[in-house]
Amino acid sequence: MRTSVRLFAVARQIAGCDRVELELPEHATIGDLRQQLGRDIPALSGLLGPMLFALDARYVNDASLVPPNAEIACIPPVSGG
Repeated sequence: MRTSVRLFAVARQIAGCDRVELELPEHATIGDLRQQLGRDIPALSGLLGPMLFALDARYVNDASLVPPNAEIACIPPVSGG
């Protein structure tokens, strides 16, 4: 199934785009999406552990199922001072 992932902040800078399309198996979870994102964009691997994901404006955990044609937001950790 095709899934759209919107990238924000440093994830967008690293990937060089604000959206990526991933091919995931049926009944994939956010954890599966996290792994696929690391395979498709290896430069993001260091950020994937603490990265948050949102589905329909709600934060979701790795066990959450990704519905067909979902648009997922990928929010990297932020720092500031």
